[in-house]
Amino acid sequence: MEMKPEMVGDAVVRLRRAQGQLAGVINMIEAGEDCRAALTQLAAVSRALDRAGYRLVAGGMRHCQTVRAQGGEPPMTDAELEKLFLSLA
Repeated sequence: MEMKPEMVGDAVVRLRRAQGQLAGVINMIEAGEDCRAALTQLAAVSRALDRAGYRLVAGGMRHCQTVRAQGGEPPMTDAELEKLFLSLA
């Protein structure tokens, strides 16, 4: 399924923020900073990535539902969307 801007919502913003956070974690490790602080930031990056993934799946689900409601054939089946969702869990 092709991703369209209306489907991805703020996922790209979340991913860019996570990218910046990850760069910060790398800098912390390279600078020999406190392990706890680096791991806390790494956990935040992980959550941000998860949330972006859930946003993408949710957008795909909404898109497929809209297409189906308009009488069309959605680009993905419910089973395919479920599989994507579960791959994030």
